[in-house]
Amino acid sequence: MQGWMKRLTPTALLIASGIGGVIAAKPSSGCGNTPTLTGSPNIAHNLTVNGKARSFYLGVPENYDKDHPYRLIFTLHALGGTASQVIAGTGGYYVWYGIPPLVNDTIGAIYVAPDGLNNGWANQGGEDVTFISEVIKAVEADLCIDQNLRFSTGFSYGGAMSYSLACSLGEELRAVAVLSGNPQISGCAGGTAPVAYYGQHGVGDNILPIDGGREMRDRFAKNNGCEAAQNPREPSVGSGVAHMRTTYSGCSAEHPVVWVAFDGSHTPTPLESGFNQSFTPTETWEFFSQFK
Repeated sequence: MQGWMKRLTPTALLIASGIGGVIAAKPSSGCGNTPTLTGSPNIAHNLTVNGKARSFYLGVPENYDKDHPYRLIFTLHALGGTASQVIAGTGGYYVWYGIPPLVNDTIGAIYVAPDGLNNGWANQGGEDVTFISEVIKAVEADLCIDQNLRFSTGFSYGGAMSYSLACSLGEELRAVAVLSGNPQISGCAGGTAPVAYYGQHGVGDNILPIDGGREMRDRFAKNNGCEAAQNPREPSVGSGVAHMRTTYSGCSAEHPVVWVAFDGSHTPTPLESGFNQSFTPTETWEFFSQFK
């Protein structure tokens, strides 16, 4: 297993101070159990959901503590991609979207990379939401997860699916990070519950134009009680400005909204001039890590 998967210090039941005050961890039923889902992240775990064979992969710390509740972070691939690419950091992805090297607190994280049907997330009849729900049940019955700290991120179709999960499973997710997604392609059943929301999109995206990203952002700005008629900063196409970050004002303390617009096209790893690593993992982790 990779070195980044070593957790810094073992802890017992976590009582953490979150942005909304002191919040006790909500340990899953898998806490205290001898796990069966540990081992290589390249092992496929299989489920049958709505009569269809589905699979997912897990990144579990190599010194996993069965009594410690971890974050659960879903990392969803784009159209034509695979979970294996997300795990390996190929096909334009960073490994697990580049988050693991940044996780340096005592909570730690367990990562999930599921495979979409036909390499996408059409979510017909809500079947992909059901699949993710079943993955959550399976993982949390076996591993020790803090059920207050479930997250999802993804690029393109994976971003659209993360948005769809926020719509349908809003009360079960702590936050999502939607990277260059679209509100139509995976759908939005429900979509009225507040969910902490990070949105990122390129102003020059001609695959899934930024208007879709703004629409998704605006839904959760409204759900989260943010002040109306905000005008987040965005660079102009060709300006050379890598990215502009806007934190919405007036939102519920537990449900912030952050919008990042960058001068670029359809990519999960936009780069700033002079840098060889994208700002995306840092921005995503900064957003997720505020929740304890």
